[in-house]
Amino acid sequence: MRAFDRVGVVGCGLMGAGIAEVCARAGLDVKVVEADEPALAAGRKRVVASLDRGRRGGKVTEADRAAAIQRLDFHTDIAALADRDLVIEAVAERQEVKRAVFRALDGVLADPEAVIASNTSSIPIIELAMVMHRPHQVVGVHFFNPVPVQRLIEIIPTQLTADAVTERVAAFSTDTLGKTVVRARDRAGFVVNALLVPYLLSGVRMLESGIASAEDIDNGMVLGCAHPMGPLRLLDLIGLDTARSIAESMYEEYKEPLYAPPPLLRRMVAAGTLGRKTGRGFYDYAKGSATPS
Repeated sequence: MRAFDRVGVVGCGLMGAGIAEVCARAGLDVKVVEADEPALAAGRKRVVASLDRGRRGGKVTEADRAAAIQRLDFHTDIAALADRDLVIEAVAERQEVKRAVFRALDGVLADPEAVIASNTSSIPIIELAMVMHRPHQVVGVHFFNPVPVQRLIEIIPTQLTADAVTERVAAFSTDTLGKTVVRARDRAGFVVNALLVPYLLSGVRMLESGIASAEDIDNGMVLGCAHPMGPLRLLDLIGLDTARSIAESMYEEYKEPLYAPPPLLRRMVAAGTLGRKTGRGFYDYAKGSATPS
Protein backbone atom coordinates (compact mmCIF):
# COMPACT_ATOMS: atom_id res chain seq x y z
CA MET A 1 0.00 0.00 0.00
CA ARG A 2 1.34 3.42 -0.94
CA ALA A 3 1.78 6.13 1.69
CA PHE A 4 -0.45 8.49 -0.35
CA ASP A 5 -2.71 8.10 -3.39
CA ARG A 6 -4.27 11.54 -3.89
CA VAL A 7 -1.78 14.40 -4.05
CA GLY A 8 -2.45 18.12 -4.34
CA VAL A 9 0.13 20.67 -5.46
CA VAL A 10 -0.43 24.37 -4.79
CA GLY A 11 1.58 26.44 -7.24
CA CYS A 12 2.69 25.35 -10.71
CA GLY A 13 5.81 27.38 -11.29
CA LEU A 14 9.15 25.73 -11.90
CA MET A 15 9.12 23.69 -8.69
CA GLY A 16 5.39 22.99 -8.47
CA ALA A 17 5.28 21.79 -12.07
CA GLY A 18 8.16 19.43 -11.42
CA ILE A 19 6.55 18.06 -8.25
CA ALA A 20 3.24 17.53 -10.07
CA GLU A 21 5.06 15.74 -12.89
CA VAL A 22 6.99 13.29 -10.71
CA CYS A 23 3.87 12.48 -8.71
CA ALA A 24 1.85 11.84 -11.87
CA ARG A 25 4.63 9.72 -13.36
CA ALA A 26 4.63 7.68 -10.13
CA GLY A 27 1.01 6.73 -10.77
CA LEU A 28 -0.67 9.12 -8.34
CA ASP A 29 -3.88 11.08 -8.81
CA VAL A 30 -2.67 14.70 -8.88
CA LYS A 31 -4.61 17.94 -8.60
CA VAL A 32 -2.79 21.21 -9.24
CA VAL A 33 -4.05 24.60 -8.07
CA GLU A 34 -2.86 27.98 -9.35
CA ALA A 35 -3.96 31.52 -8.60
CA ASP A 36 -5.65 32.27 -11.92
CA GLU A 37 -6.22 30.92 -15.43
CA PRO A 38 -3.09 32.46 -17.06
CA ALA A 39 -0.85 30.99 -14.34
CA LEU A 40 -2.68 27.67 -14.63
CA ALA A 41 -2.22 27.56 -18.41
CA ALA A 42 1.47 28.39 -18.04
CA GLY A 43 1.86 25.67 -15.41
CA ARG A 44 0.13 23.05 -17.55
CA LYS A 45 2.34 24.01 -20.50
CA ARG A 46 5.42 23.70 -18.28
CA VAL A 47 4.52 20.17 -17.18
CA VAL A 48 3.74 18.98 -20.71
CA ALA A 49 6.95 20.54 -22.07
CA SER A 50 8.98 18.68 -19.45
CA LEU A 51 7.27 15.38 -20.29
CA ASP A 52 7.95 16.04 -23.98
CA ARG A 53 11.65 16.59 -23.24
CA GLY A 54 11.70 13.33 -21.34
CA ARG A 55 10.11 11.53 -24.27
CA ARG A 56 12.60 13.00 -26.75
CA GLY A 57 15.45 12.01 -24.45
CA GLY A 58 14.19 8.46 -24.12
CA LYS A 59 13.45 8.77 -20.41
CA VAL A 60 9.64 8.76 -20.81
CA THR A 61 7.71 6.54 -23.21
CA GLU A 62 4.78 7.90 -25.18
CA ALA A 63 2.44 5.69 -23.16
CA ASP A 64 3.89 6.93 -19.86
CA ARG A 65 3.66 10.54 -21.04
CA ALA A 66 0.00 10.14 -21.96
CA ALA A 67 -0.78 8.35 -18.69
CA ALA A 68 0.92 11.07 -16.61
CA ILE A 69 -1.04 13.82 -18.36
CA GLN A 70 -4.25 11.87 -17.79
CA ARG A 71 -3.54 11.76 -14.04
CA LEU A 72 -3.16 15.56 -13.81
CA ASP A 73 -6.16 17.77 -13.05
CA PHE A 74 -5.77 21.57 -13.00
CA HIS A 75 -7.85 24.06 -10.96
CA THR A 76 -7.93 27.67 -9.79
CA ASP A 77 -10.04 26.98 -6.67
CA ILE A 78 -8.19 25.57 -3.68
CA ALA A 79 -11.42 23.87 -2.59
CA ALA A 80 -10.69 21.30 -5.33
CA LEU A 81 -8.11 19.82 -2.93
CA ALA A 82 -10.70 18.84 -0.32
CA ASP A 83 -10.28 15.10 -0.99
CA ARG A 84 -6.45 15.01 -0.99
CA ASP A 85 -4.45 12.95 1.51
CA LEU A 86 -1.24 14.91 0.82
CA VAL A 87 -0.94 18.54 -0.29
CA ILE A 88 2.43 20.04 -1.19
CA GLU A 89 2.68 23.83 -1.15
CA ALA A 90 5.06 25.22 -3.79
CA VAL A 91 4.16 28.92 -4.06
CA ALA A 92 6.49 31.94 -3.97
CA GLU A 93 9.22 31.91 -1.32
CA ARG A 94 7.51 34.55 0.83
CA GLN A 95 6.23 33.68 4.26
CA GLU A 96 3.03 35.70 4.05
CA VAL A 97 2.07 34.02 0.75
CA LYS A 98 2.73 30.55 2.12
CA ARG A 99 0.87 31.23 5.36
CA ALA A 100 -2.18 32.32 3.38
CA VAL A 101 -2.12 28.99 1.52
CA PHE A 102 -1.85 27.03 4.77
CA ARG A 103 -4.79 28.91 6.28
CA ALA A 104 -6.89 28.14 3.22
CA LEU A 105 -5.93 24.46 3.29
CA ASP A 106 -6.87 24.24 6.96
CA GLY A 107 -10.45 25.06 6.07
CA VAL A 108 -10.59 22.89 2.95
CA LEU A 109 -9.07 19.47 3.66
CA ALA A 110 -11.74 16.97 4.64
CA ASP A 111 -9.45 14.20 5.89
CA PRO A 112 -8.26 14.98 9.43
CA GLU A 113 -5.18 12.83 8.75
CA ALA A 114 -4.25 14.65 5.54
CA VAL A 115 -0.61 15.75 5.49
CA ILE A 116 0.33 19.30 4.51
CA ALA A 117 3.89 19.79 3.27
CA SER A 118 5.86 22.86 2.26
CA ASN A 119 8.52 22.89 -0.45
CA THR A 120 10.09 26.00 1.10
CA SER A 121 13.84 26.37 0.62
CA SER A 122 14.47 28.16 3.89
CA ILE A 123 11.41 29.36 5.83
CA PRO A 124 11.07 27.64 9.23
CA ILE A 125 8.28 25.09 8.90
CA ILE A 126 6.85 25.87 12.34
CA GLU A 127 6.04 29.40 11.14
CA LEU A 128 3.69 27.84 8.57
CA ALA A 129 2.36 25.05 10.75
CA MET A 130 1.13 27.34 13.50
CA VAL A 131 -1.50 29.04 11.31
CA MET A 132 -3.31 25.67 11.16
CA HIS A 133 -5.42 23.74 13.64
CA ARG A 134 -3.42 20.60 12.81
CA PRO A 135 0.28 21.57 13.15
CA HIS A 136 1.16 17.95 13.92
CA GLN A 137 0.24 17.11 10.29
CA VAL A 138 2.67 19.66 8.79
CA VAL A 139 6.17 18.84 7.53
CA GLY A 140 8.78 20.30 5.21
CA VAL A 141 9.39 18.39 1.98
CA HIS A 142 12.06 20.25 0.02
CA PHE A 143 12.58 19.08 -3.57
CA PHE A 144 15.44 20.26 -5.79
CA ASN A 145 15.43 21.77 -9.27
CA PRO A 146 14.84 20.24 -11.76
CA VAL A 147 12.56 17.96 -9.77
CA PRO A 148 12.28 15.16 -12.38
CA VAL A 149 16.10 14.89 -12.49
CA GLN A 150 17.36 15.69 -9.00
CA ARG A 151 17.22 12.70 -6.68
CA LEU A 152 17.21 14.44 -3.31
CA ILE A 153 14.40 15.43 -0.96
CA GLU A 154 14.99 17.11 2.40
CA ILE A 155 12.41 16.19 5.04
CA ILE A 156 12.01 18.69 7.85
CA PRO A 157 9.70 17.89 10.78
CA THR A 158 8.97 20.55 13.38
CA GLN A 159 8.96 19.91 17.11
CA LEU A 160 5.19 19.34 16.75
CA THR A 161 5.17 17.08 13.68
CA ALA A 162 3.87 13.61 14.52
CA ASP A 163 6.51 10.90 14.08
CA ALA A 164 4.05 8.89 11.99
CA VAL A 165 3.72 11.83 9.57
CA THR A 166 7.48 12.10 9.15
CA GLU A 167 7.80 8.36 8.49
CA ARG A 168 4.86 8.37 6.09
CA VAL A 169 6.38 11.19 4.05
CA ALA A 170 9.81 9.53 4.06
CA ALA A 171 8.27 6.31 2.74
CA PHE A 172 6.43 8.27 0.05
CA SER A 173 9.64 10.03 -1.00
CA THR A 174 11.70 6.86 -1.29
CA ASP A 175 9.24 4.11 -2.20
CA THR A 176 6.80 6.03 -4.42
CA LEU A 177 8.95 8.79 -5.93
CA GLY A 178 12.28 6.95 -5.89
CA LYS A 179 14.15 9.83 -4.25
CA THR A 180 16.91 9.81 -1.64
CA VAL A 181 15.96 11.44 1.66
CA VAL A 182 18.02 13.52 4.06
CA ARG A 183 16.44 14.68 7.29
CA ALA A 184 17.05 18.06 8.84
CA ARG A 185 16.01 19.96 11.93
CA ASP A 186 13.67 22.89 11.42
CA ARG A 187 16.31 25.59 11.01
CA ALA A 188 16.29 28.08 8.14
CA GLY A 189 18.20 26.68 5.17
CA PHE A 190 18.00 23.10 6.47
CA VAL A 191 21.05 21.12 5.20
CA VAL A 192 21.68 22.03 1.58
CA ASN A 193 20.96 25.77 1.56
CA ALA A 194 22.72 26.31 4.88
CA LEU A 195 25.88 25.19 3.07
CA LEU A 196 25.08 26.41 -0.45
CA VAL A 197 23.77 29.96 0.09
CA PRO A 198 26.90 31.43 1.74
CA TYR A 199 28.94 30.03 -1.16
CA LEU A 200 26.61 31.58 -3.76
CA LEU A 201 26.61 34.94 -2.01
CA SER A 202 30.41 34.83 -1.84
CA GLY A 203 30.43 34.56 -5.63
CA VAL A 204 28.28 37.69 -5.87
CA ARG A 205 30.53 39.58 -3.46
CA MET A 206 33.61 38.55 -5.43
CA LEU A 207 32.07 39.89 -8.64
CA GLU A 208 30.85 43.02 -6.87
CA SER A 209 34.31 43.79 -5.50
CA GLY A 210 35.95 43.38 -8.92
CA ILE A 211 38.19 40.47 -7.95
CA ALA A 212 37.23 38.49 -11.06
CA SER A 213 34.71 38.41 -13.90
CA ALA A 214 31.54 36.31 -13.80
CA GLU A 215 33.01 33.85 -16.30
CA ASP A 216 36.26 33.50 -14.40
CA ILE A 217 34.48 32.97 -11.09
CA ASP A 218 32.28 30.27 -12.60
CA ASN A 219 35.09 28.62 -14.58
CA GLY A 220 37.21 28.56 -11.45
CA MET A 221 34.62 26.50 -9.58
CA VAL A 222 33.71 24.27 -12.53
CA LEU A 223 37.26 23.49 -13.67
CA GLY A 224 39.04 23.88 -10.36
CA CYS A 225 36.56 22.20 -8.02
CA ALA A 226 34.61 19.95 -10.42
CA HIS A 227 31.31 21.70 -9.72
CA PRO A 228 28.77 21.09 -12.50
CA MET A 229 27.96 24.82 -12.57
CA GLY A 230 29.56 27.94 -11.14
CA PRO A 231 27.85 30.04 -8.44
CA LEU A 232 26.66 32.86 -10.70
CA ARG A 233 25.20 30.57 -13.37
CA LEU A 234 23.53 28.59 -10.59
CA LEU A 235 22.02 31.77 -9.17
CA ASP A 236 20.65 32.59 -12.62
CA LEU A 237 19.08 29.12 -12.73
CA ILE A 238 17.58 29.40 -9.23
CA GLY A 239 16.28 32.92 -9.88
CA LEU A 240 17.83 35.94 -8.20
CA ASP A 241 14.58 36.89 -6.48
CA THR A 242 14.26 33.42 -5.00
CA ALA A 243 17.90 33.46 -3.90
CA ARG A 244 17.43 36.85 -2.23
CA SER A 245 14.34 35.60 -0.37
CA ILE A 246 16.21 32.51 0.83
CA ALA A 247 19.15 34.62 1.98
CA GLU A 248 16.86 37.08 3.79
CA SER A 249 15.08 34.25 5.58
CA MET A 250 18.38 32.75 6.70
CA TYR A 251 19.77 36.13 7.79
CA GLU A 252 16.59 36.75 9.79
CA GLU A 253 17.11 33.43 11.54
CA TYR A 254 20.85 33.59 12.28
CA LYS A 255 21.86 37.28 11.95
CA GLU A 256 25.15 36.13 10.43
CA PRO A 257 26.65 38.51 7.80
CA LEU A 258 27.49 35.62 5.46
CA TYR A 259 23.73 35.09 4.89
CA ALA A 260 22.94 38.75 4.11
CA PRO A 261 22.09 39.41 0.43
CA PRO A 262 24.86 41.57 -1.12
CA PRO A 263 23.87 44.99 -2.51
CA LEU A 264 24.50 43.83 -6.10
CA LEU A 265 21.99 40.99 -5.70
CA ARG A 266 19.39 43.38 -4.26
CA ARG A 267 19.90 45.87 -7.10
CA MET A 268 19.59 43.19 -9.78
CA VAL A 269 16.32 41.99 -8.26
CA ALA A 270 15.03 45.57 -8.12
CA ALA A 271 15.95 45.95 -11.81
CA GLY A 272 14.03 42.78 -12.74
CA THR A 273 17.14 40.98 -14.03
CA LEU A 274 16.32 37.72 -12.27
CA GLY A 275 18.27 35.19 -14.32
CA ARG A 276 17.11 32.66 -16.88
CA LYS A 277 13.40 33.24 -16.29
CA THR A 278 13.69 36.89 -17.37
CA GLY A 279 16.38 36.34 -20.00
CA ARG A 280 19.06 38.22 -18.11
CA GLY A 281 20.86 37.95 -14.78
CA PHE A 282 24.60 37.61 -14.33
CA TYR A 283 24.47 36.33 -17.91
CA ASP A 284 22.41 37.44 -20.91
CA TYR A 285 20.25 34.62 -22.33
CA ALA A 286 18.35 36.70 -24.89
CA LYS A 287 20.21 35.30 -27.90
CA GLY A 288 19.91 31.67 -26.85
CA SER A 289 23.47 31.38 -25.50
CA ALA A 290 24.61 32.71 -22.15
CA THR A 291 27.06 35.60 -22.33
CA PRO A 292 28.13 37.80 -19.39
CA SER A 293 25.74 40.70 -18.79
